[in-house]
Amino acid sequence: MSSNRPYLIRALYDWLVDNGMTPYLMVNTEVEGVVVPHQFVEEGRIILNVDPSAVSVLELGNEWISFSARFSGKAEDILLPPHAVMGIYAKENGQGMLFPEEDVDLEQDPGDEPDPSTPPGKRPSLKVVK
Repeated sequence: MSSNRPYLIRALYDWLVDNGMTPYLMVNTEVEGVVVPHQFVEEGRIILNVDPSAVSVLELGNEWISFSARFSGKAEDILLPPHAVMGIYAKENGQGMLFPEEDVDLEQDPGDEPDPSTPPGKRPSLKVVK
């Protein structure tokens, strides 16, 4: 399955904007493909204001997040993969979501065989209760 992170980012962005909050993205700038103005990076992170009044041409896609914003009066094009987003939250009250460092795939590969050293689990059973 594909990552749910881009979907959660879009949903939380809409929720924050609909409630009159200022959405901020916390981004790991050490992830490959991140294009941000490096003079504003601190400790490998940058906080980006993505409020509709602060950005133009915002695209929250499944593969890339892109927009244009002003930094110290200079227009900059921002490009980042959704997996670089560490969190999205409201400036005003901090409500939002932080994402885990790594997406964990909880599904077992179809080719994986059960470990023979592990005893098979007890099958569920049903009984009639009168």
